[in-house]
Amino acid sequence: MVKIILKSGKEQSLLRFHPWVFSGAIKKIEGSPAEGDLVEVFSVSNDFLAIGHYQVGSIAVRIVSFSQVDINDLFWKTKLQKAFQMRKSIGLAENPQTNVYRLVHGEGDGLPGLIIDIYNDTAVMQMHSIGMYRIREQLAKALKDIYGDQLVAVYDKSAATIPFKANVGAKNEYIWGESQPAEVLEYGNKFRVDWIEGQKTGFFIDQRENRKLVEFYAKDRSVLNVFGYTGGFSVYALRGGAKLVHSVDSSEKAIELTNQNVASNFTDTPHEAFAVDAFEYLNKIENQYDLIILDPPAFAKHQSALKNALQAYKRINARAISKIKPGGILFTFSCSQVVGKEQFRQAVFSAAAIAKREVRILHQLTQPSDHPVNIYHPEGEYLKGLVLYVE
Repeated sequence: MVKIILKSGKEQSLLRFHPWVFSGAIKKIEGSPAEGDLVEVFSVSNDFLAIGHYQVGSIAVRIVSFSQVDINDLFWKTKLQKAFQMRKSIGLAENPQTNVYRLVHGEGDGLPGLIIDIYNDTAVMQMHSIGMYRIREQLAKALKDIYGDQLVAVYDKSAATIPFKANVGAKNEYIWGESQPAEVLEYGNKFRVDWIEGQKTGFFIDQRENRKLVEFYAKDRSVLNVFGYTGGFSVYALRGGAKLVHSVDSSEKAIELTNQNVASNFTDTPHEAFAVDAFEYLNKIENQYDLIILDPPAFAKHQSALKNALQAYKRINARAISKIKPGGILFTFSCSQVVGKEQFRQAVFSAAAIAKREVRILHQLTQPSDHPVNIYHPEGEYLKGLVLYVE
């Protein structure tokens, strides 16, 4: 195995179990690793620190073990088994009311570069590193062993997430078995998920508990779900007894799925969906909604876009806060990893000041338990949310 020697003092982050080695921390490399190879990391005094996948870029090694162990099929299966047991212990795996959940959340499960979402009997994998991509067959076999007959297919949706410079020719395809986009259950609500054509792995699983909170607040309210995608928040608002629900998304396909999801759960509802630009829609509305949900896509995927992203969050929240009815409730989110919790809160604070409304924070929200944050890797906490009461 190739040996990576760190500069003096740069071993401290690994001694604190942070799962990344940055390229600037490396003193020398003994050998010529290909991207995705397993490498051993040592301190300048030749003390073993960790084993990880080598990659080209600012993050040079993603750690998979802080022990000097054999990285084989059993190693990966054990990691996945632990992830499964955790989901089972928190009431998600083998839950008849919820058969969609995240099985592996990258660093949060000690598997950097790997996402696995379960949609009833289909596992959808998304690799963000070449190291994980190269072992996708092993991972699929381990999943089959763990789930047995409960699993009928494993789909790889990594074409858009694998670093393009690696030039591995990644394509979205079934690694094992085959299935069709299907209807899944979340808290008993039905949602049609298309992991082949849909965004991410097909559904925004990370908003499950926040959708449930919307249900709690929706009774007798007029609800606007902005950036609604396939209508998850809308279904929960209707379930909660909203007197009116409007869903807005720029994608015609998303609006089509929203209407399908509403129809799957209700026969007659006060729901309408509009395929229009969210900013334009918010500019046109007046005080007709007393519950608004803002769940935009990541405005900043890289640090270089941070400034513009914060301005976008400020602008859209100022519009919503200024337009919501007195006594209204605003759910507002950021899923941009580079936007910190305090930065997002500051943007919303600025928006409230621009709108000149009295605003109180009712809840501070984050991702659910099947998207765990490794305590040694705080960067894994990417979803930020606030529930505001606006006078």
